[in-house]
Amino acid sequence: MSESKEKKKRLRELLLFIPNLMKLLYDLLKDPRISRADKAILAGVIMYVIVPIDVIPDFVPFVGMVDDSYLVAISLLRLLNRADRQVVLEHWNGSVDIKQLAENIANVAAYFMPARMRNVLHGRIEVKGQLHVVTDSPVAEEV
Repeated sequence: MSESKEKKKRLRELLLFIPNLMKLLYDLLKDPRISRADKAILAGVIMYVIVPIDVIPDFVPFVGMVDDSYLVAISLLRLLNRADRQVVLEHWNGSVDIKQLAENIANVAAYFMPARMRNVLHGRIEVKGQLHVVTDSPVAEEV
C-alpha cells in the first residue's frame, strides 16, 4: 500500500473521533478552570468546524475535513500544554490517550495540507517587509 493511501486510511479512522473531540471542546468551554484565552480559541475552533465556510470547503469529500481536524488537534495540543491535564481528562470520554490522538490527527492531517495553508492555520506568520508565511513546525517533516 502506498504511503498516501495508508495515510488516507489512517486519517479516515482518526476522523471518527471528531464528534467526541467536539464534545470535549464544548465541555472545556464551559469549565471555569480553563482560561479565557483558551476558551476564546476553543470557541473559534468550534465555530470554524460548524460553519460551512472553510479554508477547504467541507463539501469536498475527505479533504474538506482535513483543515477542521487539524485545527481541532492543534487547539487541543495547545490546551494540553497550558491547562491542567487532569481537567482535560475529566471531560474526555474516549478510550485512547487524548494527547496521542491529537498528535496523530495533527501529523496525518498535515500530510494532506499544503504547507502554506498548514502554516497559516498553525499561526506561524511573520511580517518582514512583505507578509509571508514561515514555519518551524516539525509536523510536516515527521509524517
